[in-house]
Amino acid sequence: MKKIISVLLLGITIFTFIFSSPAFAADAAAGKAIFNANCAACHAGGKNLVMAPKNLKKETLEKYGMYSSEAIITQVTNGKGAMPAFKSRLKPEQIENVAAYVLGQADAGW
Repeated sequence: MKKIISVLLLGITIFTFIFSSPAFAADAAAGKAIFNANCAACHAGGKNLVMAPKNLKKETLEKYGMYSSEAIITQVTNGKGAMPAFKSRLKPEQIENVAAYVLGQADAGW
Protein backbone atom coordinates (compact mmCIF):
# COMPACT_ATOMS: atom_id res chain seq x y z
CA MET A 1 0.00 0.00 0.00
CA LYS A 2 2.82 2.38 0.88
CA LYS A 3 4.47 1.61 -2.43
CA ILE A 4 1.28 2.49 -4.37
CA ILE A 5 0.93 5.80 -2.51
CA SER A 6 4.59 6.64 -3.12
CA VAL A 7 4.27 5.90 -6.84
CA LEU A 8 1.04 7.92 -7.01
CA LEU A 9 2.66 10.92 -5.28
CA LEU A 10 5.68 10.69 -7.56
CA GLY A 11 3.38 10.65 -10.58
CA ILE A 12 1.49 13.70 -9.35
CA THR A 13 4.76 15.55 -8.74
CA ILE A 14 6.09 14.76 -12.21
CA PHE A 15 2.77 15.72 -13.80
CA THR A 16 2.79 19.04 -11.92
CA PHE A 17 6.29 19.95 -13.13
CA ILE A 18 5.60 18.95 -16.72
CA PHE A 19 2.37 20.90 -17.08
CA SER A 20 3.05 23.93 -14.91
CA SER A 21 3.90 27.20 -16.66
CA PRO A 22 7.48 28.38 -16.24
CA ALA A 23 8.28 31.44 -14.15
CA PHE A 24 9.34 34.36 -16.28
CA ALA A 25 11.95 36.85 -15.20
CA ALA A 26 10.80 40.40 -14.69
CA ASP A 27 11.25 42.72 -17.65
CA ALA A 28 13.40 45.71 -16.66
CA ALA A 29 12.83 47.42 -20.03
CA ALA A 30 9.07 47.35 -19.45
CA GLY A 31 9.77 48.45 -15.88
CA LYS A 32 11.54 51.55 -17.15
CA ALA A 33 8.44 52.72 -19.03
CA ILE A 34 6.21 52.02 -16.02
CA PHE A 35 8.67 53.76 -13.69
CA ASN A 36 8.82 56.83 -15.95
CA ALA A 37 5.03 57.03 -16.09
CA ASN A 38 4.32 56.41 -12.39
CA CYS A 39 7.41 56.91 -10.24
CA ALA A 40 9.73 59.43 -11.89
CA ALA A 41 7.79 62.43 -10.60
CA CYS A 42 9.23 61.71 -7.14
CA HIS A 43 12.14 59.40 -8.01
CA ALA A 44 13.73 60.85 -11.18
CA GLY A 45 17.31 59.67 -11.49
CA GLY A 46 16.97 57.52 -8.39
CA LYS A 47 16.38 60.52 -6.16
CA ASN A 48 13.58 61.01 -3.65
CA LEU A 49 12.06 64.48 -3.88
CA VAL A 50 9.90 63.97 -0.78
CA MET A 51 12.53 62.46 1.56
CA ALA A 52 15.94 63.04 -0.02
CA PRO A 53 17.89 60.68 2.27
CA LYS A 54 15.68 57.74 1.23
CA ASN A 55 16.68 57.65 -2.42
CA LEU A 56 16.97 54.63 -4.72
CA LYS A 57 20.77 54.37 -4.71
CA LYS A 58 22.13 50.90 -3.98
CA GLU A 59 23.74 51.84 -0.67
CA THR A 60 20.52 53.49 0.53
CA LEU A 61 18.38 50.52 -0.50
CA GLU A 62 20.78 48.23 1.37
CA LYS A 63 20.79 50.51 4.44
CA TYR A 64 16.99 50.40 4.73
CA GLY A 65 16.57 46.71 3.84
CA MET A 66 15.06 47.52 0.45
CA TYR A 67 17.69 45.95 -1.82
CA SER A 68 15.58 43.03 -3.02
CA SER A 69 12.76 42.50 -5.47
CA GLU A 70 10.49 41.34 -2.66
CA ALA A 71 11.05 44.49 -0.57
CA ILE A 72 10.54 46.83 -3.52
CA ILE A 73 7.44 44.95 -4.67
CA THR A 74 5.96 45.21 -1.17
CA GLN A 75 6.74 48.94 -0.95
CA VAL A 76 5.31 49.75 -4.38
CA THR A 77 2.26 47.55 -3.87
CA ASN A 78 1.31 48.78 -0.39
CA GLY A 79 2.98 52.17 -0.15
CA LYS A 80 4.46 53.50 3.06
CA GLY A 81 4.56 56.92 4.65
CA ALA A 82 4.36 59.57 1.91
CA MET A 83 4.56 56.95 -0.84
CA PRO A 84 1.14 55.91 -2.14
CA ALA A 85 0.13 52.30 -2.77
CA PHE A 86 0.11 51.30 -6.43
CA LYS A 87 -1.80 48.01 -6.05
CA SER A 88 -4.93 49.55 -7.56
CA ARG A 89 -3.05 51.29 -10.40
CA LEU A 90 -0.56 48.64 -11.49
CA LYS A 91 -0.79 44.91 -12.09
CA PRO A 92 1.52 42.63 -10.06
CA GLU A 93 3.59 41.91 -13.19
CA GLN A 94 4.08 45.64 -13.77
CA ILE A 95 5.25 46.11 -10.19
CA GLU A 96 7.70 43.22 -10.62
CA ASN A 97 9.03 44.92 -13.74
CA VAL A 98 9.49 48.20 -11.84
CA ALA A 99 11.41 46.34 -9.12
CA ALA A 100 13.71 44.79 -11.74
CA TYR A 101 14.30 48.21 -13.27
CA VAL A 102 15.02 49.88 -9.91
CA LEU A 103 17.48 47.16 -8.88
CA GLY A 104 19.21 47.30 -12.26
CA GLN A 105 19.53 51.07 -12.07
CA ALA A 106 20.77 50.89 -8.46
CA ASP A 107 23.45 48.41 -9.53
CA ALA A 108 24.45 50.70 -12.40
CA GLY A 109 24.66 53.73 -10.09
CA TRP A 110 21.62 55.53 -11.54
